Amino acid sequence: MPAASRRPRTYDPARTWAALLAQVGHVRAAVRELTPEQWAAPSGLPGWDVRTLAVHIVRQVGVLRQLLAEAPAPPGTKPTEPTLWARSTAGIADQLDAATTEQAGRTADPVAALDEEAALLPAQEREALRADRVTGHPFGGMRALDFTVTRLVELVVHSDDLARATGVDVPLDRRALAAAVRLLADALAAAVPGNSVEVRIPPYAAVQCVEGPRHTRGTPPNVVETDPLTWLRLATGRLSWSEALAAARVSASGERADLGPYLPVMR
Repeated sequence: MPAASRRPRTYDPARTWAALLAQVGHVRAAVRELTPEQWAAPSGLPGWDVRTLAVHIVRQVGVLRQLLAEAPAPPGTKPTEPTLWARSTAGIADQLDAATTEQAGRTADPVAALDEEAALLPAQEREALRADRVTGHPFGGMRALDFTVTRLVELVVHSDDLARATGVDVPLDRRALAAAVRLLADALAAAVPGNSVEVRIPPYAAVQCVEGPRHTRGTPPNVVETDPLTWLRLATGRLSWSEALAAARVSASGERADLGPYLPVMR
């Protein structure tokens, strides 16, 4: 399908909500195990220790409740697609960093704070899964269901950050992982439209991108393939294209199959 006519992906409300609850549960179980040394360890994100990362996760869960408590966006507001959200987060990175650091300074117990937000989630289910409600949002408004899907991206990416920083096992719910992989793959396709390269992340996603000769049948001449976790790290800048190639974490065939110039898609 040509990039210009690609329809936005839709997400199943029930699976989305079950994935959100499951991944929040996995993070809660993981942070309960952390030692003082692990809390103070570098998170892998610039300037943040693991404690600050945990507070950021609390914020990413709590912002859903905060947006739903506000009045919906004015009638006629064109909702922002999740792919644009992914490509726009870099624009508010400094704001997010400052707000997270400030909240970390006044959060006595990140574990209790996450437990509190988790306890408030069930009351949000009906509104959080509406596709006909456009919430207020820094990027101009988003369908409530789509914004809930973005919480899965945040949770999955930061669960991986938490696991790598501490060595604690933080399982990734398959439904949450699938949604995150698909959204970030779609964001790449939206950022670099075209049909000359096929990017495969089995078993969850396959998209075409990059301008050039259109592929119509048989094996595409330019193919990139990787696993879901490697894709998440590439798409969010946790892993560079050259590092992934050197470690054989990604295969790339064809003269156009170099995604290095287009990554990360979310910062």
